[in-house]
Amino acid sequence: MEKQEFLKQLRGIVGRENLISHPEDLLVYEYDGSIDRAMPEAVVLPSCTEQVSRVLALAYREGVPVAGRGSGTGLSGGAIAPPGGIQVVFTRMNQILEVDPENLTATVEPGVINLDLDTQARKLGLRYAPDPSSQKACSLGGNIAENAGGPHCLAYGTTTNHVLSMEVVLEDGAIVQLGGPAREVPGYDLRGVFVGSEGTFGLATKITVRLLPLPEMVKTFLGVFPDIESACSAVSAIIGLGIVPAALEMIDATTIRAVQSVMDAGYPNDAGAVLLVELEGLTEEVEEISEEVQSSLWETGAADVRVAEESTEREKLWLGRKTAFGAFGAIAPNYYLVDGVVPRTRLADVLRLVGEVSTRYGITIANVFHAGDGNIHPCMLFDEREPGILPKVMAAGAELMEYCAEVGGTLSGEHGIGLEKKEFMPLVFTDDDMAAMRQARDAFAPENRLNPGKIFPDGTPPSIAPHRPTAPGMFI
Repeated sequence: MEKQEFLKQLRGIVGRENLISHPEDLLVYEYDGSIDRAMPEAVVLPSCTEQVSRVLALAYREGVPVAGRGSGTGLSGGAIAPPGGIQVVFTRMNQILEVDPENLTATVEPGVINLDLDTQARKLGLRYAPDPSSQKACSLGGNIAENAGGPHCLAYGTTTNHVLSMEVVLEDGAIVQLGGPAREVPGYDLRGVFVGSEGTFGLATKITVRLLPLPEMVKTFLGVFPDIESACSAVSAIIGLGIVPAALEMIDATTIRAVQSVMDAGYPNDAGAVLLVELEGLTEEVEEISEEVQSSLWETGAADVRVAEESTEREKLWLGRKTAFGAFGAIAPNYYLVDGVVPRTRLADVLRLVGEVSTRYGITIANVFHAGDGNIHPCMLFDEREPGILPKVMAAGAELMEYCAEVGGTLSGEHGIGLEKKEFMPLVFTDDDMAAMRQARDAFAPENRLNPGKIFPDGTPPSIAPHRPTAPGMFI
């Protein structure tokens, strides 16, 4: 089928106003939060499951690959369109369909913003626990694709621990239901397999998640340390006591200066690192372990320990943490974020290597990350207009990924593999491991039409230069 005929049929499904095909209009869809770029042939903005099904069925018949896209905040190139492919963008499927306080559930469309769901739930004394740093912008569909985490995933788990069921459209347009209204469903846990599949299994069009009651008490500590090493010691000391905080976040000196330059989050400018430690639960429980946490912070070398018990104080501290990536713009116009996981006991070793890599490559690297579960986020700050900088950035990131694997860690804690880390998969998986994963994918999408070219190594490096649409002959 010729491209224009294909576009005509797409218009017939979603309407003229919900199809984008002019190259100038497509520019905003050629990238996500990563540094990868590739322009789709067209963007479809469906308004219901039936339209998604019909779009995928048409693309399947014509051999056109499809990438799903939510808010475009992903950090591994997961929403980048495949060559000759289209994007199905869910920003217009953004309704909170139901919040059920009796059963502690909510049902939403995939384009619902994470924070909007949490805000709605809090009006009823409930909350949606997964809270990525991009919570104000990221959508639930994208969270499911990447199995997103966030600061509070240390205690409450990542997205997969909070999804009960999904309505999913497969590559040929078939509509299936995965999971159910209860936490325990007989048979294979296809819901669990689907979460984190990075859009390669299908596209979720309706999602039911579980909600949690708001805690009786919340207390947040800011531990101020002279250096990263002592802050790492505090992380190990707190976890070593058997205490699992709701959140345990580390922010280094570079990040502190960036945040404080755009807002006053209450972080001391002369600190080598700060730890945000949040405790939640029953009042008696929080009060009991608060003393142990404070003692651990002092005993591991804290220069100061501040306690925020009022909501305004806590919100100010957390706003600084969640503003960090935007604040890096005060240092450099571009960043490349590495999302590795290491054993907590190796945090200091890995961060020493980060410092060495920064010096060796001449790249400023800031660190702000989920210290409690060893999910590091070295963030390389650079200006892409500098000749030769992108290959240096990618090489530095590769070195960090290799070291994460070497010390017993893994490639991603919450951002997925996507385009950026697919060639590193052999560092942690054997050929047989990856063959089994492909078989699981093929059970859902045997023609590999959904988000092809992601996750598995194929010798193709990420596209870090703009890719323009193909000629109409791509559609045959």
